[in-house]
Amino acid sequence: MRRRALILVEGGPWGCDLLYAQAAQRLGLHLVILSAHSTCDDNLAAAEIQIMRVDTSDLDALIRECSAIRATYHIAGIAGKPVVYATVGKLCRHFDLPGPDPASIEQCHDKFTQRQLLAKAGVPIPAYRLAANAKDIKSSAAEIGLPVILKPSVGAGSIGVRLCRNVDEIAEYTASLLGAKDIRQSSPRILVEEFAQGPLYAVELMGNEVVGVGISDFGPPPHFVYRQFSLPALLTDEEYNRIADASLSCLRALGLGWGPTGIEFRWTKNGPVVIEVNPRLHGTPAPQLVQLVYGIDLITEHIKLVIGDECDLRRRHSHTAAARFLVANRDGVLDWIRGDSQAAAVSGIAEVKFYVEPRTLIIRKGDYRDCIGHVIAASPTHAQTEEILQRAVDLIDWSIMPFRPDQ
Repeated sequence: MRRRALILVEGGPWGCDLLYAQAAQRLGLHLVILSAHSTCDDNLAAAEIQIMRVDTSDLDALIRECSAIRATYHIAGIAGKPVVYATVGKLCRHFDLPGPDPASIEQCHDKFTQRQLLAKAGVPIPAYRLAANAKDIKSSAAEIGLPVILKPSVGAGSIGVRLCRNVDEIAEYTASLLGAKDIRQSSPRILVEEFAQGPLYAVELMGNEVVGVGISDFGPPPHFVYRQFSLPALLTDEEYNRIADASLSCLRALGLGWGPTGIEFRWTKNGPVVIEVNPRLHGTPAPQLVQLVYGIDLITEHIKLVIGDECDLRRRHSHTAAARFLVANRDGVLDWIRGDSQAAAVSGIAEVKFYVEPRTLIIRKGDYRDCIGHVIAASPTHAQTEEILQRAVDLIDWSIMPFRPDQ
């Protein structure tokens, strides 16, 4: 009998490649990653993952590669990174495997289309306009009223997202945004949005079930760089139910409901307002927090859905957990990191992880790429978790030296 294989196209959600590899191995699956890049980190290499180079933007090339794999393995399921998730859905349909609806994924991927569908369904969202040039952006901001959020209509990880509080900031950032190479490549269309003010909540769903609601904290504006994520959020029953109901309304409006979905809300003076719907798991460390708090391994349960098994979302316990992101404080070259092993030894710390190593060039972008690591703590209470987390973070230090041309 041929061994069953799980195919990941470009890996899993941000930071989750190794978690998917470990979960696949626990389920007895051979993991194959199809990627446009031929390299992988040392952890994946050590896990004996088969990595094959293929143009993942070419559906026909992916079909050919999967067909070749099928000659050796039984393909149990196909999943992949959010940027290729619609393609993953098409592959699943071609090979008659469980998977997301490609059309729903594609319309959700474009934030403007997503906004239109949510508005049509009566889901509360910020006021918004679509702009293609500086004149459109200026007039849209005047119609909505300051402050406003500027963002590309296609993108992720807060890349290109900026809070603009006055006309000078709008003019300055418009020139930067429209001239950015990565923005030009993804989409020339810009969303101008009302700044929905209030705490930001992140909802994790699997299928049509709300698994958990966490709360996020950011560093100083105008950027949106994550500082901390805590689970569960401290909500009244009424607040939780309103967020849960709005989440299910999002699924219906966007034709989602298979597999994982991550939704972000701002709780405004009028209640929950949808900021973004992503047809995927939130990236690391959100899955780790869900497992620490509820005993639910979202990555394993996602793989089980992908291979046609029934997932189990029963809560085993109810704790609290929080992740503090370690954010670069300047540009330059990372010289050294200290205290991470001492922090990891603090009772209640689940993980201390750096994404970069000494001698890495650091250039801050004002988005998720500014995070150089995280610390995760867990305990029975929010207060205790926060105390543990702070104790560990205080032990960690690093130095970023000014960049020199000869380095």
